[in-house]
Amino acid sequence: MKCIIVDDEAAARAITRQLCKKIEELVIEEEFDNAIDAIKYLNSETVDLIFLDIHMPTFSGFDFIQTLKNPPQIILTTSDKNFALDAFEYDCVVDYLVKPITPERFAKAVERMKDRTAPAKTEEPVLTSSDDTASIGNDLYVNIDRRLVKINIPDICVIEAKGDYIKIKAEDKNYIVHSTLKKIEEKLPNSLFLKVHRSYIINTTKIVDIEDNSVLIKQDVIPVSRANKKELMQRLNLL
Repeated sequence: MKCIIVDDEAAARAITRQLCKKIEELVIEEEFDNAIDAIKYLNSETVDLIFLDIHMPTFSGFDFIQTLKNPPQIILTTSDKNFALDAFEYDCVVDYLVKPITPERFAKAVERMKDRTAPAKTEEPVLTSSDDTASIGNDLYVNIDRRLVKINIPDICVIEAKGDYIKIKAEDKNYIVHSTLKKIEEKLPNSLFLKVHRSYIINTTKIVDIEDNSVLIKQDVIPVSRANKKELMQRLNLL
């Protein structure tokens, strides 16, 4: 995977470069100490992944993302924890790493990027230790404490990503399952469910209220990303 590093601090670039060298698939094409030079480079070159600092003089990391028409996958690197929610409004953002970055956390971010760009599998879903969900008709089966628990799919209200797990909020009960949003999304009917944010899938029939960039489902306020709001509004039966 071809990647570039964009960070105004030389020491930070050096650390990211050393972390990249520990992962065989990563090939550093260029490094930049400012976003403007990186944009000029991307006007003529393509990369698979950008390691991007948020706080840079004159032109921030978010400014940089908004400038790109077709941004590649981006892993944000920053010393500020306060912009994580804003960061995941951008679909191109794979992960948000807070400095100092450990090798283990760095490797996990790269794995997320690889999972995200991997081609979708066409075979029937199989219940395994790494994917503890399977669907049959209107029923979703989840593996909880070595038991298969049946959930009526139309009763599901919200599904939230929580690291390596997902939280399924149904009408009468919540379930914590070892799986990912991507895997469970493949098992849900598109007529009912929509991914509205990198961390949320909702049952559109359960929406109570919509305000700005969020929806209310039961007592939960769910963020809606700019990229997914258009599709959400198209699905609703508006007067």
